[in-house]
Amino acid sequence: MTTSLAQARELLAAHPVVDGHNDLPWALRQQVRYDLDRCDIAADQRGRLHTDIPRLRAGGVGGQFWSVYVRADMSGDTAVSATLEQIDVVRRLAERHPDDLRLAYTADDMEAARADGRIASLMGAEGGHSINCSLATLRALYRLGVRYMTLTHNDNVPWADSATDEPRANGLTRFGEEVVREMNRIGMLVDLSHVSADTMRNALRVTEAPVVFSHSSARAVCDHVRNIPDDVLELLPGNGGLAMATFVPKFILPEAVAWTRNAEENMRAHGLHPLDTTPAAMKVHSAYESANPRPVATAATVADHLDHMREVAGVDHIGIGGDFDGTAFTPAGLDDVAGYPNLIAELLDRRWSTTDLAKLTWQNAVRTLRAAEDVARELQTRRGPSIATIEDLDG
Repeated sequence: MTTSLAQARELLAAHPVVDGHNDLPWALRQQVRYDLDRCDIAADQRGRLHTDIPRLRAGGVGGQFWSVYVRADMSGDTAVSATLEQIDVVRRLAERHPDDLRLAYTADDMEAARADGRIASLMGAEGGHSINCSLATLRALYRLGVRYMTLTHNDNVPWADSATDEPRANGLTRFGEEVVREMNRIGMLVDLSHVSADTMRNALRVTEAPVVFSHSSARAVCDHVRNIPDDVLELLPGNGGLAMATFVPKFILPEAVAWTRNAEENMRAHGLHPLDTTPAAMKVHSAYESANPRPVATAATVADHLDHMREVAGVDHIGIGGDFDGTAFTPAGLDDVAGYPNLIAELLDRRWSTTDLAKLTWQNAVRTLRAAEDVARELQTRRGPSIATIEDLDG
């Protein structure tokens, strides 16, 4: 073991990673339809999943936002029901593994879980389609434990534009602004990963609480629409928010962008969804990769993004959001949730201080959630639940 890697493991023992985004719940839906006896994450699931408890422990993970994602082609009540199923499996995982996972709803809960040697388990809904244009549904998700909502996934929602769809609202509609205000009032973090740059800017104009980017990197380093432009990163100190760098190669390595586009077309040609990570889909991916070697990102690639994000936004406003089990490909050295020490070792080699690394891994995420809670307490003294509808505000 190198000196830097040993130092990284020591640092993570004191300041574990809070990861902003992990799609294990969706992988369990796809692979075993939530039958946890058929896929027990207490055992090593290497070759099947990026995530299991032994590797979370090996990776120094102390807090995880589990994504309760549902596909953007689900809509209406179907999307709401599927989101509830995702929430249910996260809660069942915590009940099944109480010595390792503990549900967390507040920043204090995160600290208490860490003190007791548990992995603080939070939830984030990935896409505003999960609320079916209903602020009451938004509040219900919060009561069930959801602590951030990504305003869109890959497709627009009626009130917000996605980064990977044709602009319709030029950011947020009036109802979209009301969604942000109501998220502030209840204490749910506004997640701006996946949204268009105009949606980012609109949300930052409207919000009264810190925002997060649960899994997005720097557009100046890799010019992909899923990444954050510098002018938006520059707004985070004033907002108090947090940008959590992702590991997805097609978002962080310029050479991987075109290769991934072709690989996704190959998946569609085989009748498969490009985001499918089931074993059958991975065979198709592997066959394509054998014939067309892919450009490989590394921990250094992610570190390049973090260096830039630190320079532009400041060290108090950056974190980590790997997107494990939500991507077919991962960087070398960051193959699964056991890999975080390799990234920290790379940053140590770049002369990041222990103080800065502790902010990156643990402190910034806890502070951001606590700040959202503080804003919510104050707002609730001034206004009650919004009963606005999209028909009222957008016509």
